[in-house]
Amino acid sequence: MSRQGSFSQLEYAGKKKLTRRDQFLAEMDRLVPWARLVERLGATYPTGRRGRPPIGLERMLRVYFLQQWYALADEAVEDAIYDSQAMRGFIGITLGIDAVPDATTLLRFRHWLEKHELTKALFDEIAAMLTERGFMMRQGTIVDATIIAAPSSTKNRDERRDPEMHQAKKGNQWHFGMKAHIGVDADSGMVHGVVGTSANVADITQTEHLLHGREREIFADAGYTGARKRSELANREAAGRPVAWWIAIKRAVIKALPEGRLKEWAELEEKAKASIRARVEHPFHIIKNLFRHRKLRYRGLAKNTAQLRTLFALANLVILKGASRPSVVAHPS
Repeated sequence: MSRQGSFSQLEYAGKKKLTRRDQFLAEMDRLVPWARLVERLGATYPTGRRGRPPIGLERMLRVYFLQQWYALADEAVEDAIYDSQAMRGFIGITLGIDAVPDATTLLRFRHWLEKHELTKALFDEIAAMLTERGFMMRQGTIVDATIIAAPSSTKNRDERRDPEMHQAKKGNQWHFGMKAHIGVDADSGMVHGVVGTSANVADITQTEHLLHGREREIFADAGYTGARKRSELANREAAGRPVAWWIAIKRAVIKALPEGRLKEWAELEEKAKASIRARVEHPFHIIKNLFRHRKLRYRGLAKNTAQLRTLFALANLVILKGASRPSVVAHPS
């Protein structure tokens, strides 16, 4: 039975301008495989046999995704739903009829996702959908990592910084936080592997966890020099799965070459490798600049890694949006 819309909904639907938020949420509503996610995650979702009936899983996923797209705290996303008709329409809520999920409900939902490691299942299900559609060819992988800052303040209950975060020096600047290591499909630029570590963990140590095992080529920057010789990766090639490694040569080595054809050839090869590696920067751009995830919100690696899996799964859908309809990726606001 269809529900009659409220006067505010009818007035909003009749507006002449379609905002960027309306467009973004409509496209995400179309691209997110809601039925698959509900089926994959629903086995452990509360049934409501005791106490108050729970809010539907799909509706809670929609609220949770809004929180990731707009970098909102639990209380802030609740307020935003009351303020925005576009968000209420995306969730399927009519004020005065439906209850808006409050901050505590969203907190418990997030803890449920973390307890059962369901953000990994969510990430894997979206990746499987993209593979079935032919957007992940899985013949080449680009690996890279980025530092995400953590709050360095000690003004909290424990009066200390997050013990699971560490400092790392990049260039001449020190950073405190964690690293997001990702493996990206070399053809589509979509993420198929995510690992979270503290910032002082070397990129090369996580290479094995970013590969799916069917690669023919692997691309990486100079920070991964020697990765092929590591025991866990050398054993793969010994088992009959040879891979072509395209790792950037350190800039100092190129500079030290004498002027001539050898140096010109080396510079051209490095330029070609860099043009392929550049695709790994797009998912980082999406989560840091479009989703505004530039600073960690939670304490501990487990919680933040769980959130990163959701963010990169949603980043894959933004890349899919661009692949389906070539255009400049607009900010979701």
